[in-house]
Amino acid sequence: MIPVIALVGRPNVGKSTLFNRLTKSRDALVADYAGLTRDRKYGEAELAGRKYLLVDTGGISGDEEGIDSAMAGQSLLAIEEADVVLFLVDCRAGLTAADEMIAKHLRVNNKRTYLVANKVDGVNHDVAISPFYELGIGEVYPTTATHGRGVKSLMTEVLDTFPEQEENAEDDEAKGIKMAIVGRPNVGKSTLVNRLLGEDRVVVYDQPGTTRDSVYINYERNEKPYTIIDTAGIRRRKNVKLSVEKFSIVKTLQAIQDANVVVLVMDASEGIVEQDLHLMGQVIESGRALVVALNKWDGLEDEHKQYIKTELDRRLRFVDFADCHFISALHGTGVGHLYESIEKAYNSATEKLSTNHLTRILEYAVSLHQPPTINGHRIKLRYAHAGGKNPPIIVIHGNQTDKVPPHYVRYLEKTFRKALELHGTPVRIEFKSTDNPFAGRKNKLTKRQEAKKQRLTNHFKKAKAKNKKKK
Repeated sequence: MIPVIALVGRPNVGKSTLFNRLTKSRDALVADYAGLTRDRKYGEAELAGRKYLLVDTGGISGDEEGIDSAMAGQSLLAIEEADVVLFLVDCRAGLTAADEMIAKHLRVNNKRTYLVANKVDGVNHDVAISPFYELGIGEVYPTTATHGRGVKSLMTEVLDTFPEQEENAEDDEAKGIKMAIVGRPNVGKSTLVNRLLGEDRVVVYDQPGTTRDSVYINYERNEKPYTIIDTAGIRRRKNVKLSVEKFSIVKTLQAIQDANVVVLVMDASEGIVEQDLHLMGQVIESGRALVVALNKWDGLEDEHKQYIKTELDRRLRFVDFADCHFISALHGTGVGHLYESIEKAYNSATEKLSTNHLTRILEYAVSLHQPPTINGHRIKLRYAHAGGKNPPIIVIHGNQTDKVPPHYVRYLEKTFRKALELHGTPVRIEFKSTDNPFAGRKNKLTKRQEAKKQRLTNHFKKAKAKNKKKK
């Protein structure tokens, strides 16, 4: 499971700025005044191929009232759910009573903490960070979040304390397929989990938000090992109010990252809503194999069923590779067929692809539809090889590959998926340009070659002058 790292500290010490730099986004609002961030914000980040989940929090000052009190409560909850805390302090403001209060809370809770002294640009490092050793946290890491100074070395040291995220083949085989059941609240996820397991393993109640944490369950079916993950429902952001529900969101995002196959459960009686599409996009973005299950299919009128099928064809074209099942988790109708699609999606996502086969498919795709011409030179795609699994990554080498347009990338994805007979998994295409070994090199002529070149130049000049006189 990917680690969770929380950014905490007083207001206006640079937490959101650091969040945006690490996630390479502008998701967190940044302004030069305190209290701008109120809710916890989650974002995915990556360093040297290692992924982690980052949590941005509101500032804690110790004298909060009203909405600021609720904001501080969110920050304290983020500390509880995190594996590591980055405690940010302001070098320019110096050590404050609020810093001491936060440090005391972290020490009492025995939370692994890194003390980050931000805004060290323009000041003497040793003088600026020396007062913060009084907090008793340990080593002080000077950084400048706005320019990224010291950030990479800090995160490298933090992530080195966690084990490698990819498990070896023996562990994966022992645990079997890991499938996460995700969806909006009250669509029947826990009921489906119990039906897949054949027993009442998780609590089911007719109220949204019954499941608050991701529950991992190992079991066997037909002598095959599986791990099923029951997750909390994710509602639209404006409807998320309870602190414990926000705590559940990070667990669901972790479960998606940790799974091999994601089963997205939708409520057929309500139809396809925007939140279902947002969750589907999150799964595709994470690269996980996908199976769609429309629950509560029993009891619907034929006219409504036909409407749902029409909406599926219209709105789910971007995931036409995923199998769609109409089920009833309560009565068990169609649930058994989910395993067929889960197995098929997992095999497609983890299939071993040979370089020879991929290159032949690339040559076939290029022969049918050549890449466009850029600046008078056609993009050349030479060969392809596998670059990873779950999702399948295909690396294509050639010239000017950085200028391949998005529509041609989509064409290649569909061609590879069809030729390889991949079902239920997205395909990612990566390009690498071949370096010209003679770029920047100039051939040095010998004296004999220079003389020959001069004779030819004089010859052409005389011939050109002679032609002019004739005209």
